[in-house]
Amino acid sequence: MQDSQAVQFNDPQLFINRELSWLAFNERVLDDARDRELPLYERLKFFAIASSNLDEFFMVRVAGLKQQLASGVAETAADGMLPAEQLSAISERVHRLVDSASRLWVEELQPGLTAAGVSVLTRDKLTAEQKAAARTWFTTSVFPALTPLAVDPGHPFPHLRNKSLNVAVLLRREGPKRRRNARSSSLAVVQVPSVLRQLVPMPVDKGLAFLLLGEVIALCAADLFPGYVVEHTTAFRVTRNWDLNVDDEESEDLLSTIQDELRRRDRGAAVRLELDASASPQIESLLTAALKLGPMDVYRQQAPLQPSDLMGLLDVEPRPELRVEPFVPAVPPVLRDVESLFGVVAERDILLHHPYESFDPVVRLLEEAAEDPDVLAIKQTLYRTSGDSPIARALSRAVENGKQVAVLVEIKARLDEANNIAWARKMEESGVHVVYGLIGLKTHAKVVLVVRREGNGIRRYVHLGTGNYNPHTARLYTDLSLFTSREEIADDVSALFNMLTGYAVAPQWKRLAVAPMGLQERVLSLIQREAEKARRGEPARIVAKMNSLVDATVIRALYAASQAGVDIDLLVRGICCLRPGGPGVSERIRVTSVVDRFLEHSRVFAFGAGANPEVWMSSADWMPRNFLRRVEVMFPVEDPAIRQRLLDEVLGVALADNVKARRLQVDGSYVPVGRNGHQVRSQSVLMERAKRNSHQDPKPLEALRHATAPDAPTPSRQVPQTSG
Repeated sequence: MQDSQAVQFNDPQLFINRELSWLAFNERVLDDARDRELPLYERLKFFAIASSNLDEFFMVRVAGLKQQLASGVAETAADGMLPAEQLSAISERVHRLVDSASRLWVEELQPGLTAAGVSVLTRDKLTAEQKAAARTWFTTSVFPALTPLAVDPGHPFPHLRNKSLNVAVLLRREGPKRRRNARSSSLAVVQVPSVLRQLVPMPVDKGLAFLLLGEVIALCAADLFPGYVVEHTTAFRVTRNWDLNVDDEESEDLLSTIQDELRRRDRGAAVRLELDASASPQIESLLTAALKLGPMDVYRQQAPLQPSDLMGLLDVEPRPELRVEPFVPAVPPVLRDVESLFGVVAERDILLHHPYESFDPVVRLLEEAAEDPDVLAIKQTLYRTSGDSPIARALSRAVENGKQVAVLVEIKARLDEANNIAWARKMEESGVHVVYGLIGLKTHAKVVLVVRREGNGIRRYVHLGTGNYNPHTARLYTDLSLFTSREEIADDVSALFNMLTGYAVAPQWKRLAVAPMGLQERVLSLIQREAEKARRGEPARIVAKMNSLVDATVIRALYAASQAGVDIDLLVRGICCLRPGGPGVSERIRVTSVVDRFLEHSRVFAFGAGANPEVWMSSADWMPRNFLRRVEVMFPVEDPAIRQRLLDEVLGVALADNVKARRLQVDGSYVPVGRNGHQVRSQSVLMERAKRNSHQDPKPLEALRHATAPDAPTPSRQVPQTSG
C-alpha cells in the first residue's frame, strides 16, 4: 500500500474541472433524449431540460468567469485552469454539445414527432395553404402585439431581455437599383412576445401540425416594414449575466437592495448569442458587434432555440403512448387514516422517500400545526417554494389562530429571488415574523420546528429534509424527509433557529452538524475515521450520495482514505471534480451517476462496514459554498429500521442500477455501467416498491437487498448491511 504522503494531492491533474464536469452532466441529460426506449414526449422533455440547463450555466457560471477575466482577478481552481482557459474549453465543449443536440432534433426527434402525427414545421417547407393560414394568424393574433425596432444611428440597438427570443431582419429600401456597393442593408429586431401562444396550429390532412411563433413572425416580417424589402430573417436569442451583486453588510435593507438588483438584472452583460443555423454572416456580425460578443460566444443550431416551447405539445396532444405513465406518490400505511401526525411522530421516527412517497404529510404537518390549539409556535426555513405554496398559506393561517410563527425566507435563492420576496411580503402582511438569515450566508437548511403543549409540559416536533419545501418539485426530485421528536435533535434545531433569528453564538451541537460552524470538519473526521480503521486492518467503507462533489479538501481526504484501503462508492448525480480509479491515488473509489425520470437530489452518507454503519442525511452537497457560505444541516439517522432502509433502498438500489447508471472514468468521461445479468433501473424499482408498500405488502427485494456495487470484486465492497 502506498503511503498517502507519497502522492502530491495538490497536483492539478488529480482534479476534474468543475465547469467541464457540469457539462458532462448535461451531456448525460441529453443522453436520455437519445434513449429510444423512452416515449417520445419523455425524450422531448430531456431535450428541453438540457437546453434550460445550459441557460442557467451561461447566466451564472460563464458570466462569472467573464467577470473574473474582465476584472483581472483570476481564481485558480484545484484543477489549475485559469478563467480564459476555462472559457475556451467551455466554448469548444458546448459547441459540440449544441451540434449533437441539433443532429438529434433533425435526425430523430422532429421525424419522430411527424411519424406520430404531430408535425413541427419550418417556414421554408410550408404548403401554400399553410402559408396562407400563417399569414392570417399573424394578421389577426400577432401583428398588433409587435413592436418592430430599427437599428441605426437614430435608433440604438435595443436592450433585449435575458433569454428572450427575437427575430433579426435585414432590410433594404424599395426603389430602382443603385450602382454597386451604394445600397446598404439595415438591421431591425422584432421581439417574439412570450405572452402569446408559441405553437401556432397549421392545416394538415392528417394528424396535427404547428409552426413556432418565431417562424410565423419571420415569414411575415415584410408586413412590419412597408417600403422595405426583406433580404433575410433569422431567429436569435441572447443570454445575459443573471447573477445578483449584493453586499449584505453594506445593505441597510436587504429586501429593498435585492429588489433593486432584480430590476437591474435584465441589463446584465450578454454572455451568449444563439442563432438559427441559417443565419447570414452579416447578421451574425451585426449582432455580435452590438452585443459585444466574440465568435466563440455564438452558437448556431438547427433545433428550435427555445425547446421548452415544444412542451406545449403535451397539452394539445396528450396521447398516453407518447408520454410516460403518470406516477402517483404513495402514502405509507403508517400515515394513512391517522387522526394526528403528532401522535405518530411522538412514538417513532418517520422517513419519507419522495417522490415515491407523497410530500403531502409534510404539508399536513404544517396545516395540522396551524389548526391544533395545543401548538404554540412554528419555525421554518424556506429556500425555495412553489408559486401557490400551501405551506406559506398554512403559516399565515397559524398566525391568524394566535400561534407564534417565525420563518426564515432565503431571498437570495438564485433564480427564485422574486418568488421568495413575494411570499415574504405576503407572510409579513399576515403577521408572520419573517427574517432573512445571517449576513454573508445563504440559509439552505430544510428545517421545521413545531412546539406543542402536551400534558404538563412541552414537546417539540421536527422535520428535516434534503430538498425544498416545494410540493411541485417534490413530485419531480428524489428527496428525503425525516420526522422526529427526539429530544436532543429538537434541542439542536431550537438552538439553530435562535441563532438564525436572534443574537446567539453557535452552540455545541448535540446531534447535528451545521455549516459553516463545523460541517466540513465533521465530514472530514468521518472520512479520516474510516481511513484509520483501514490502516489498522479493519473493514472500512464509505458510501455517499449527493448532487455535486467539488470541495478540494474533502476530495484529498477521500484520496487518502482510498490509499489507506477504504472502499468508497460515490453516487454523484452532477458535478464531480474527483478522478476515480487513479493509480496509487483513487483505485478504490468508484463514482456513479444516475440520470433518469426524476432528478436525483437526496444527500445520504454512510460511514462504516459491517453490522452498524453510521448514516447521515443532509441538505448539503460536498462543495465549498455548502461548507463555507451557507447555513446547512447534516443530521444522523438513529432509528435502526430507517438506517437500514436508507442503506438498502436509497444507496443499495442506486448502486445496483445497470440501466441508467453511468460510471465516471479517470479521464473525466462517463460510460454505461453495463447490463450484465438482471437489469435494474433503480427509479423503476423504487416506484414499484412504493406501490407495493402502499398496499401493505412490503416484500423485500432480496436480489437487491444483498446486491453489491456493479463490478464489485470483493465482499468488502458490498453496501453496508445490518442484521435484521
